[in-house]
Amino acid sequence: MSIFLAVSIGIITAAFFGFIARLFRQPPIVGYLFAGLALALLGVFSDDQKPLLQTMAQLGVTFLLFLIGLEINLRELASIGRVVILGGIGQIFFTSLAGYFIAALLGFSTIESLYIAVALTFSSTIVVVKLLSEKKDLDSLYGKITVGFLLVQDIAAILTLVFLSGFQTASFEPLTFFWVLVKGVGLLAVVYLLSKFVLTRVFDRVAATSVELLFVSSIGWMLGVASVVSLPQIGFTPEIGGLLAGVALANSSAHLQIASRVKPLRDFFITIFFLLLGTKMVVGLNPQVIIPALILSVFVVVGGPLIVLGLLGLLGHKKRTSFLSAVTFAQVSEFSLILIAFGRNLGHVSEFVVGLVTLVAVITMITSTYLIINGYRLYLILAPILGIFERKKIRETALSINREFAEHVVLLGCDRLGRRVLPLLEKKEKNVVVIDFNPRVVSELVAQNHQAYYGDASDIETLESLSLPQARLIVSTTGSLEDNLIVLEYLGKLEKPPLSIFAAATPQEALTLYEKGADYVIVPQVAAGDHLAHLLSVHGINKNHFKVLRERHFDRLAKDRF
Repeated sequence: MSIFLAVSIGIITAAFFGFIARLFRQPPIVGYLFAGLALALLGVFSDDQKPLLQTMAQLGVTFLLFLIGLEINLRELASIGRVVILGGIGQIFFTSLAGYFIAALLGFSTIESLYIAVALTFSSTIVVVKLLSEKKDLDSLYGKITVGFLLVQDIAAILTLVFLSGFQTASFEPLTFFWVLVKGVGLLAVVYLLSKFVLTRVFDRVAATSVELLFVSSIGWMLGVASVVSLPQIGFTPEIGGLLAGVALANSSAHLQIASRVKPLRDFFITIFFLLLGTKMVVGLNPQVIIPALILSVFVVVGGPLIVLGLLGLLGHKKRTSFLSAVTFAQVSEFSLILIAFGRNLGHVSEFVVGLVTLVAVITMITSTYLIINGYRLYLILAPILGIFERKKIRETALSINREFAEHVVLLGCDRLGRRVLPLLEKKEKNVVVIDFNPRVVSELVAQNHQAYYGDASDIETLESLSLPQARLIVSTTGSLEDNLIVLEYLGKLEKPPLSIFAAATPQEALTLYEKGADYVIVPQVAAGDHLAHLLSVHGINKNHFKVLRERHFDRLAKDRF
């Protein structure tokens, strides 16, 4: 079979398994790994094709790290807060320590145990951020904590890869450690100077000349740096060269254009990487690897979140915030797979360990996806026993509801639609209580003398603290069907529930809310269509009329801006 045909079959298989993975709400990576297993069982990739395929896989990792380098912004680390930094470092330390002892008890060598421990420490930013985005929880307090922890993990993972890249032998000598550190610092200094005085100006000039030339120039720069740092005299791997090349261009005004052009190349070549990694899962068919894989998977799915739960509890967060954050760390990262592949290339770990970690990654990614999706339901089940992770002195108290209400109006969610509704509600009613799960929004509202509190519509404790039996009206603009159904279920238990108005994302969701007892439901897309139809019926196709409407609309939007 020709290499062309082999690659074609590989990509088609990856697309098929990736599609199946998405049907089950799994990340495409899981599908690619299973595709690699299928290709291995069918014997599609021959031994003489492996060198070229491995080079393509190496290009995939190089492109990936190049894009990560383009997006590195160390100022984000300073903005995420002391609590997140301490918690993130604590999570890495305690998870690695526990993982090392478990791996050692399973009979792995010291170096292999270290690799396994570090690989089990990192969680998948791609998987977690995508799922939180789908749940619209990225701006919630637990979402911000999770993203902060992931940022700390990503920086630690990158530093680990840079450090390991300096070792071209299987031995760890004290002098080697020193020279790796010296070379690493030297390379970073060179990259900083080039970026500040040369590259930013050059690539900004190229971007102004031609987008196509910008693409070719950035690829040439990346490959050139990757080739130079991999020379024997320097001793790092091409992948780390890609990372450094990206960091050097991160301050260029054209870095977003470069990233958008390079991403399709990354997606193609990184697919080859995961396909080849999936072929290592054949080891997972060996009965000797199944028991260790299950033990390590249980540690990642149960032990990892327990560590995060304990840390966030000690740092003063509520059990609900701690639990929802902890659940997101129940999988192994794509960085872990790259790390273990590094170890295999350096001769530090065996094919058995690569297959083991890959199998653990598949098991934990599949499991954690459903845990994150059903995080609220799991919390309601486990809430009675989660109190052991909550301190008496909670740092969220300042944002929490700590008073009684009567004859009031409750506004759940104050973003977009909520911001439009709030001025009218406060004009009509004296006592309007705003609840939002974004601490930044709450702080801004409080600063403007609004009666706003941190809370989540899906949290029963929040609903109980709102004195809803005494409320006159509750308006939910969250747009989350799951949250709104929880609110309706709670209202249904009240002897005299308040008038309830909800916002729904689709007409189908609106019908569901009506069936569950909502008094009125607004669908923004339907309302927008009705409003446009009304404007056209009243004003016709008259540009002068719409010019006047435009000025009024612009002024209203400007006034509503926080």
